[in-house]
Amino acid sequence: MQDKLKGAIFGSIAAASYGMNPLFALPLYFNGVGVNSVLFYRYILAIIFLFITIKIKRHSFFVTIRQLWKLFFLGLLFSVSSLFLFMSYNYMDAGIASTILFIYPILVAIIMAIFYRERPSLQTIICIILTALGVLFLYYGKANAPLNLYGVFLVFLSALSYALYIVGVNKTSLKYLPPEKLTFYVLLFGSLIYIISTKFCTSLDMIPHWYLWINAVGLALLPTIVSIEAMTISIKLLGATPAAILGTLEPVTALFFGVVVFHETLTPKIICGIILILLAVIGVILKPDYHKDLFLKPGHNTEDSKPT
Repeated sequence: MQDKLKGAIFGSIAAASYGMNPLFALPLYFNGVGVNSVLFYRYILAIIFLFITIKIKRHSFFVTIRQLWKLFFLGLLFSVSSLFLFMSYNYMDAGIASTILFIYPILVAIIMAIFYRERPSLQTIICIILTALGVLFLYYGKANAPLNLYGVFLVFLSALSYALYIVGVNKTSLKYLPPEKLTFYVLLFGSLIYIISTKFCTSLDMIPHWYLWINAVGLALLPTIVSIEAMTISIKLLGATPAAILGTLEPVTALFFGVVVFHETLTPKIICGIILILLAVIGVILKPDYHKDLFLKPGHNTEDSKPT
């Protein structure tokens, strides 16, 4: 399978699985489990699953000191991105919050252009514009009422953190690590935030019903392990900006579950936003050659981008 198609498939899988965050998180919220506790269960369960997977595959946990501190900072970035997004669910519909998150491809493109001199092609710029217009259509929620600005600010911080995470993976040797190893360390270091925020579990909210553990396990598996590993593979094959734009499939998943499961409002403006986002994704997938856009190709930008 060609790298382009494989990267597009994994990018789409990452987006669709990450869009399941509200599906698993909201029932826990509705039953009195707070944000920090939900994320604690998400990270700890995912770490356990990944540890078992790596042991079964008999892979090594070894990483260099240089890689370790980079994994530490990436873990913090991914963790605060999750925290800000989950906090925003308290101020707006989860589907809309998850959609606004997808200003992050624009932020990725800006970061890559300013700090790494990567020049996007006209087709990539058009895809970014379509993404921005799609998000703009989604700014107004029910009955054209403007969204809570504090909630929007939280989503922006989430998007910025996730954009920095994607660029961090793309521009270091970490993208050459086995996906499960990278994900394990990212979650391990990211979990520190929730261990501390729950006062070393002394203020941890207990999951009140046994069947809600299905939500906790689902949260650990699909929008966490599957999403991060698939995104890592997509970044490696396509580069940061194309992988990020493919990620705009996520709000379609989030809105689907928001409407079908949680009875959130689906308006003509939201439908227009979804169509624009899908057009942007199709534009990325049909793009002839991602790497002709760049002054410096992914994997050849710095000495740090070589496998170690």
